[in-house]
Amino acid sequence: MASFFSRFKAKDVATAQAAPRNIALELSGPFLRGHFEALVSACDDDGGVERYILALKFKVGLFQDAFKNGGKDLSAVNFVKLCMFMPTVRRRVADIVEDPDQYEHLRAAMQGLFGEGDVDTRINAFMNKFPQDKKHRWTRDLATEILHNIDPEMHPLMHRWVWDRKANAGVIREMWHGDVDSVTLDVDDDFEVFMKLREELSGYLTENGVYADVLYYVDLLCAGVYAGYISSQGGLYLKADFTTREEPIVFTRRLLGLDGVAAKTSLNITPDLIEGEAKKNTQSIDNVLRLSGSN
Repeated sequence: MASFFSRFKAKDVATAQAAPRNIALELSGPFLRGHFEALVSACDDDGGVERYILALKFKVGLFQDAFKNGGKDLSAVNFVKLCMFMPTVRRRVADIVEDPDQYEHLRAAMQGLFGEGDVDTRINAFMNKFPQDKKHRWTRDLATEILHNIDPEMHPLMHRWVWDRKANAGVIREMWHGDVDSVTLDVDDDFEVFMKLREELSGYLTENGVYADVLYYVDLLCAGVYAGYISSQGGLYLKADFTTREEPIVFTRRLLGLDGVAAKTSLNITPDLIEGEAKKNTQSIDNVLRLSGSN
């Protein structure tokens, strides 16, 4: 799986770590099969799983455009609009974006994500620009959202809901083979673990007939699995973001940030944010609007 972990290194371009350690994830095949089948079926009511994949591609295009120069020219207004696609971030950045000095500090920190060092080092450096308390746990999700969406191949989904070792909660725990109700998993929440998870899920999906857009299907499967947990357990984890009991597919959209776009409000996706990569498939905004119930 060397292609997952390495790229030719151009001058001044950050690269992923090159040599993964031996990581074993004991994932349950029957669990994955049941949840993937249920996810595909649930997507049918929203126009099919392909609509979700197109919406995720559109989201990636928006981030690639916004951070094409490392976010140097990203205005607070357009950053707020990107936050519509980041459910665990958008409710917590109001004070920062309303204060020009605080936003400049945030923008400088975001630019640091494109600097030198391995992925974990850059994420930790970003988080260390802010207080290390519960109120600022969203900073990890912001860092991982940016890295993942500017280059999904190089950076897997690494959000807290995918795996948080300290909380002993996330997608990895839900997918684990056997009864883990009273078990603390000895699994790190670092880049190599998330890459291993993506490798395992990519292999599973390919073996079960998914040959195109596999990385997007991995994201959708992860969100679907954790959405099922939120729905059945009442949102004990990230409960501030998921406070109501709804169908898992609703939480799936929310985890992926596909629920926050409004068609007729000041937070709509304006033409100045749709350019470059996103503009290649502008019809995808219609898919996002339909999934969020705005169209």
